[in-house]
Amino acid sequence: MRDDYLREAHKIIPDANVLVNVVSRRVKQLRRGARALVESLEKLSPEDIALREIIEGKISYELGPS
Repeated sequence: MRDDYLREAHKIIPDANVLVNVVSRRVKQLRRGARALVESLEKLSPEDIALREIIEGKISYELGPS
């Protein structure tokens, strides 16, 4: 995972546990064949794609009742 992407995504989802869960769920989707919501000129890992999607506002999340 790229540190710069991780830092930027952490600004959007400040709770580290939530960030890990959102990235993990999206990585599973990407590995099962889901299309990436961002384009890149470089080859990115599924984890980096998920982080970029968060940074660019392509992925949203909701917290359930506590």
